[in-house]
Amino acid sequence: RAAAAQLATLLLALVLLLLWLEQRARRRLRFAGSGAARASADEARPIPLAGWRCALAWGLCLAPVLFGFVLPVLFMLRPLAADWTVLPWDRFWQWAGNSVRLGAITAALGVLAALVLAFSARRAPGAVTRGVLQLASLGYAIPGAVVVVGLLLPVGWLQARWPGLQAGYWFTATALGLVWAYLVRFVAVALQSVQSGYARIPASLDDAARTLGAGGWQLAARVHAPLLRRAGLAAALLVFVDVMKELPATLVLRPFDSDTLAVVAYQLARDERLGEAALPSLALVLVGLLPVVWLSRALRAAPH
Repeated sequence: RAAAAQLATLLLALVLLLLWLEQRARRRLRFAGSGAARASADEARPIPLAGWRCALAWGLCLAPVLFGFVLPVLFMLRPLAADWTVLPWDRFWQWAGNSVRLGAITAALGVLAALVLAFSARRAPGAVTRGVLQLASLGYAIPGAVVVVGLLLPVGWLQARWPGLQAGYWFTATALGLVWAYLVRFVAVALQSVQSGYARIPASLDDAARTLGAGGWQLAARVHAPLLRRAGLAAALLVFVDVMKELPATLVLRPFDSDTLAVVAYQLARDERLGEAALPSLALVLVGLLPVVWLSRALRAAPH
């Protein structure tokens, strides 16, 4: 027990050190100046290739897609082509609906929490605010099973202390505990994207808005929100995709008869029912790709 406590302390210290180094490196980044914009435009200028260099570039770009996506998808389609009758079509839409619903709810709440935290850090920077941001960023570095244990321990204590509260029911028999675990894990993803968007907004805009009478949450709603639209969409996309493929927390905290695509794919593959596991696996890829395509078009169409 003492060795486990020492290991946990060492890991926590390592995570805090990495977060401190990451925050220190990001302080040197500036995106709002015109010089930075010109330098970024120069770096993004395409270089025309021809001959063997063009073929090599095509090969290097296509290799990850071929070996990481095309070939695995073809391998999963083989059992489907052999026997389509093994597919559980009757419950497929229920699994897909559960995954999409949980992903959408968590994405909306995660982006909202990230906007509140990032705006608070911009409005009142200090040691307390930085500590809260670092604490919120710890969730992504913690495995889902550890997050579940950290959630269930206080819930068990509350249930034993006050049985009438039915805390165990609300956190294990409903989606409340599952969404809470998702937020603990993935709010850091949304926070990173929103903070990157805030780094591109110069502080002079805040000063100008205050001179015109816009302060507090009015500043966030009328000045920051339109400028953070692309960052918010990107944050929602990242959180949604992460929730769709999250397995450990979903496997433990999911309510009865509310399996998701990730859970079903894992259970069928564990039982070596590869033909049946191919459908939720491919659907998980497809459902994850559709929001990516839609949001990518929305980000390109959004005004700069």
